[in-house]
Amino acid sequence: MLGLGKPKHVTERDAEGETERVYHEIKQTLRVSGVNLNFRTWASYEKFLPLMWDAMRPVVETRAFEDAADELRAQAVVAAEGLGALDVADRVRLGESQKYQIQAALDLYHYINPKLLVFTSAVKLALERSQTNSAQREEREVELIERGIPAGVYPMEMISAEPEDERLAKLFEDIKQTLSLSSINSDYRTLGLWPDYLTASWQQLKPITQQKEYQKASDELRALGVNLAASFVTSIPLSREAVEEAGENSAEILQTTENFERLLPSLIINVSLLSLDWKTPEQLRKSPFPAAARVNVRAARGAS
Repeated sequence: MLGLGKPKHVTERDAEGETERVYHEIKQTLRVSGVNLNFRTWASYEKFLPLMWDAMRPVVETRAFEDAADELRAQAVVAAEGLGALDVADRVRLGESQKYQIQAALDLYHYINPKLLVFTSAVKLALERSQTNSAQREEREVELIERGIPAGVYPMEMISAEPEDERLAKLFEDIKQTLSLSSINSDYRTLGLWPDYLTASWQQLKPITQQKEYQKASDELRALGVNLAASFVTSIPLSREAVEEAGENSAEILQTTENFERLLPSLIINVSLLSLDWKTPEQLRKSPFPAAARVNVRAARGAS
């Protein structure tokens, strides 16, 4: 990722063996219709992906994790409100079907991105340890959320990261340079299905991303993500030592993970800004896809 050259990504189509298994579980557990860029990048470290996912899954499927992402999402909407309203939806000529699909696509990323930030920060904090805490931890009852992709979730369709359309290719390059990305995020590739909308959106988003208030909001959102993730770390059996024992480069993986932690807050705010053009703040502060309980409780070590 950033600072490491252009990384190899493993697409869902190319996933095999353990990677295919993990991708399936990611979608079922995170309740999302596709595998996001951070996982596709982590998958280039073949032994790391299943090690990391198997350590994280018991935390991700808890109500506490879902609640943490909900808190982060609500804060992002508050931050976006203070940065100024966009006026894209009324300026771009769109059919009713296109409007419906764009809102559904934004709901998808408005739901998953806060979960990705809490997840990524938890992985980073775990990797900063030389070894996991082997002390016996108190068992407690933990509520689990339902598995499976919720009805109505937009399929994570996206155009190529290197589109043949010259206008989109230049747009993607501008987004990457402005936001210091080495790879274009899934969000922009999905919105690229509606080139006129994405072009108009970026014209209004770009100057906002250069504001000091925007950077401050991104930094505060990142700090909140780290704080929320910290409550889960003691129950995650993952460490720098475990990664090295698996034969992977822990320093490189940690750098990749930190880079994702850095870029996700801005992405979350951008999606919130775009979403505010379609829905009220009150609507957006709530989860687009509330999760019901899967079972009443589960006995778990150290999960909060």
